[in-house]
Amino acid sequence: MASHIVGYPRMGPKRELKFALESFWDGKSSAEDLQKVAADLRSSIWKQMADAGTKYIPSNTFSYYDQMLDTTALLGAVPPRYGWNGGEIGFSTYFSMARGNASVPAMEMTKWFDTNYHFIVPELGPDVNFSYSSHKAVDEYKEAKALGVDTVPVLIGPVSYLLLSKPAKGVEKNFSLLSLLSKILPVYKEVVSELKAAGASWIQFDEPTLVLDLDSHKLQAFTDAYAELESTLSGLNVLIETYFADVPAEAYKTLTSLKGVTAYGFDFVRGTKTLDLIKGEFPKGKYLFAGVVDGRNIWANDLATSVSTLQALEGVVGKDKLVVSTSCSLLHTAVDLVNEPKLDKEIKSWLAFAAQKIVEVNALAKALVGQKDEAFFAANATAQASRKSSPRVTNEAVQKAASALKGSDHRRATNVSARLDAQQKKLNLPVLPTTTIGSFPQTIELRRVRREYKAKKITEDDYVKAIKEEISKVVKLQEELDIDVLVHGEPERNDMVEYFGEQLSGFAFSANGWVQSYGSRCVKPPIIYGDVSRPKAMTVFWSSAAQSMTKRPMKGMLTGPVTILNWSFVRNDQPRSETCYQIALAIKDEVEDLEKAGINVIQIDEAALREGLPLRKSEHADYLHWAVHSFRITNVGVQDTTQIHTHMCYSNFNDIIHSIIDMDADVITIENSRSDEKLLSVFREGVKYGAGIGPGVYDIHSPRIPSTEEIADRINKMLAVLETNILWVNPDCGLKTRKYSEVKPALNNMVAAAKQLRTQLASAK
Repeated sequence: MASHIVGYPRMGPKRELKFALESFWDGKSSAEDLQKVAADLRSSIWKQMADAGTKYIPSNTFSYYDQMLDTTALLGAVPPRYGWNGGEIGFSTYFSMARGNASVPAMEMTKWFDTNYHFIVPELGPDVNFSYSSHKAVDEYKEAKALGVDTVPVLIGPVSYLLLSKPAKGVEKNFSLLSLLSKILPVYKEVVSELKAAGASWIQFDEPTLVLDLDSHKLQAFTDAYAELESTLSGLNVLIETYFADVPAEAYKTLTSLKGVTAYGFDFVRGTKTLDLIKGEFPKGKYLFAGVVDGRNIWANDLATSVSTLQALEGVVGKDKLVVSTSCSLLHTAVDLVNEPKLDKEIKSWLAFAAQKIVEVNALAKALVGQKDEAFFAANATAQASRKSSPRVTNEAVQKAASALKGSDHRRATNVSARLDAQQKKLNLPVLPTTTIGSFPQTIELRRVRREYKAKKITEDDYVKAIKEEISKVVKLQEELDIDVLVHGEPERNDMVEYFGEQLSGFAFSANGWVQSYGSRCVKPPIIYGDVSRPKAMTVFWSSAAQSMTKRPMKGMLTGPVTILNWSFVRNDQPRSETCYQIALAIKDEVEDLEKAGINVIQIDEAALREGLPLRKSEHADYLHWAVHSFRITNVGVQDTTQIHTHMCYSNFNDIIHSIIDMDADVITIENSRSDEKLLSVFREGVKYGAGIGPGVYDIHSPRIPSTEEIADRINKMLAVLETNILWVNPDCGLKTRKYSEVKPALNNMVAAAKQLRTQLASAK
């Protein structure tokens, strides 16, 4: 029985690629230095898979930024603003598309399906001249071959690439992206021909959009695309890989009827219903790549259950046509448990990171051909039993409190317009009030202080003194810039979710469990292994200290329950909604303590609410019900004069705008600038929004500094569709990834733009 890995983490076990990228971007190292780090990482990954016995090892899943951006480069689909004049696309053009540069903004970034990974959205139109402009896929295949590893080159499939794109600025919004299929397929043919010539025997096309609700026109595009590619693909084994959900019945029929295709990959962790379709009918003589090992979570596989699933599939497709695989790319999980010497031993026995998942996949493949590793399976069974019976997993009081929530809607007693009036009397803010989203730049010195405190190299008194000094600097800077509602800058936090998880029961933390979010940005998701509660106040001390340094309103900064849930590795032994309600109760306690401490503005970030939306429309209502309910639980008990903010970023919110309204926050700040102000179209189409709203006026994920005029222009576009008295002025997101040399002038221009428009509005009265 053969084994397969869909894809692998690319940052490295100790984030080697992250540091190499940032060094290159800062001009401290050369392109050759970056390429050397990348080549070393690829080599070690391929060797690791080969040594474990993996037959189908992927190549071209490595990326310097994002696989969708790699495909844009492959196709030569560079927007004109980047000044590319043809030829092989180099780092300058590639990273300008991803990050922007001094003169032009970056391309839009959004979430990859329902994960916390982000991709760069292609900007396409009828005038794009596609050409084969990046030979990365072929180069990496040859690189692996030279190391003695025969790989399966992986490409984003042509139909999914187009369906995940957007019409470029100036192109009609109803432009059919699929009309470009005949223009991109010649480039795909060139790549495939080169891979064949280089000796490839398999090729993998990732077509994850097949799990979405697709109409017949979109499904027909798959049929057309692979019929057109059939002659070029002749002589190759072709795998179409899907992941993240069930493949709907009509899509399954389309997929299994595609011409020139040898094998189909399915996610059997999040797509268990697909099993029934396969048992009902599967094309004779085709391979089934069975994704039974979870690529998105860190729990050890239940090997006994997986063997049963695989044996049932064997009976349908035949032993020689079944391949054991991961459910999706391991990009979405941490790299290696070997790097976790301090993790609690019992909890560690319940886990499997990417390196361990490779071992699991191969152990399952061997077990199915009579080479079962009895000791490995016995240890797995012991760990599974331990997790089910461990007393540290269950807290009856928490379960009882969460269960009691279901009888109420948890809405604040007064409507939002009355609350805003009460808040304005207390806060006395100007028209177009300015604020930021929460974090300020995390300097090298600040990171050193946190690191030394964690390592017990400095005392708690020294740590508190250093953090208070940093807060004081941030407060003073905001006052000098004349920002209206301040933040303390979050100097005590490395990560917005990790910080809270460390103070809540039911959470565990890795030392090196980093996962790529976008580009060089990595996050270290907490591990929720048990029932969640708040033993003591988490932010009151720092927020109170910050408020004592200024007469202006100081925001208390919290992460909301849905975002903590969606940005964690969540226990898989109870419904996600149950865990979310438990977190909501913990955050509710914190909100009420902040209010008692005199904090009149409290922000409860729900950056990831949209991210958790199921991929199928039939499941949206249930998710949105418990997610929005969880948010309302957090602040149902506060007074009318306490202003509740929330923040959301980098997703398409237009389809859930009514649920956002139903959250009943007093003010929402929301990403807007990088997505071409797509959010504003909702209000142009007549959606009425009565609460405060701050669509972001500039993109913080780019080093580019916007001018006062540019920001004023954005605010004017907002004023065309939103009432003056509800509009706030703020950046797209937190500022922790930026430098002070970028933040100060950008915020200065933002405040200047707000003041300029206040003057204009006053004179127009």
